This record gives sequence, C-alpha cells and structure tokens, in this order.
Amino acid sequence: MTYIMGAVIAVPTANKDAYLEQAKIAAEVFRDLGALSVVEGWGDSVPKGEVTDFYRAVQAKDDETVVFSWVTWPSKDAFEAAMPKMEADERMTGAMPFDGKRMIFGGFEMVFHA
Repeated sequence: MTYIMGAVIAVPTANKDAYLEQAKIAAEVFRDLGALSVVEGWGDSVPKGEVTDFYRAVQAKDDETVVFSWVTWPSKDAFEAAMPKMEADERMTGAMPFDGKRMIFGGFEMVFHA
C-alpha cells in the first residue's frame, strides 16, 4: 500500500531559491531510492488560525514562509529501507536553508485517494 512522508517547514522567504535548489536535489535522491513522487508547496494562501495553524506548528517568524511537502513511496517498507540510504547520500550534505529543528514531519499510511 502507498505510504506518504509529509513535512511542514518554516523557510526564510529570502532563502526560497536556495530551498528550491536543495529540494530538487533531495527529490532526485528520493526518486533514485524508489519514491513514486515528490511534491513541494510554497505557502501563498495559509490562513492564521485563532487556536492553531501551520505558522504556530513550525514557529514561523514574520520573515518566513510555510512550506508543505510530501513524498509518496510504494510502501512503508520501501520508505524505511530508503531512510538510512537518504541520510548517507552525499547529495544530502550541506547547510539547510531553514531551521530543521522546527520542521515537523511524519509517515502516513494512505487510506484513501480519489
């Protein structure tokens, strides 16, 4: 069954080009390791809530944009097998153009797709 790894990140708006460059490299690594698709979404209509929202979830600052991304994998096993290879891949080294400590992410079993 298809498996999804999703993430929400606060990226300094001034770092958009650097982020997209890194995201393209990461997408190449993910695809090389068996990912079915990679999607990056740069926030442009992200409302602020009264109780919670994407901004609060990643402690986004005024000069940051919320990014929502996900990677689809053929299965959870394929994702788990790829994780250590992703971390060891030399293409994934270098400074991140965002604060990785504020990134939220997780794996999700796909239960519906229309």
